[in-house]
Amino acid sequence: MARRRFDLFAISERLMNMDDAAWARHANPWSVYSRMSVLPLMTLAIWSRVWLGWGALLPVLLVLVWTWWNPRAFARPARTDNWASRGTFGERVFLNREQVPVPHHHVTWAKGLAWVSGIGVIPWVYGLWALHPGATLAGLILMIGGKLWFVDRMAWLYQDMQDKHPDYARWLH
Repeated sequence: MARRRFDLFAISERLMNMDDAAWARHANPWSVYSRMSVLPLMTLAIWSRVWLGWGALLPVLLVLVWTWWNPRAFARPARTDNWASRGTFGERVFLNREQVPVPHHHVTWAKGLAWVSGIGVIPWVYGLWALHPGATLAGLILMIGGKLWFVDRMAWLYQDMQDKHPDYARWLH
């Protein structure tokens, strides 16, 4: 029996319920760039407990809804020959790496940048808990910086893989 590996990337995709239609809409640069608002908005929502008490659960819930809805919020882009669209295509390629293998260095970078973002969670959570702006900001910088670098690496991965599968080449227009 084959041993199943823990794949945080695939788990995240399943939680977001990303199908082909959602991926096509998420390739819209407005979706990619507005997605970067999630962590700052969540920070503000959690920090609002100081002013709203338990009422802060409402903004937290709204940010969670925005997180799920964002890839579906914008129309399919008319053009996909841009960095943001290529980044989403690269994510799809990366998630499909069991079926169509990708160069090892892309996997290494993706996992390393996930670690960078993951490490950022530590000062971010501490900063939110202790109401420490410096720690919160440090965590945000690591998490958002790691995610932006990840998207850049995914754009590169797509560039390297767009001719390796017929579906991949069709995404670019």
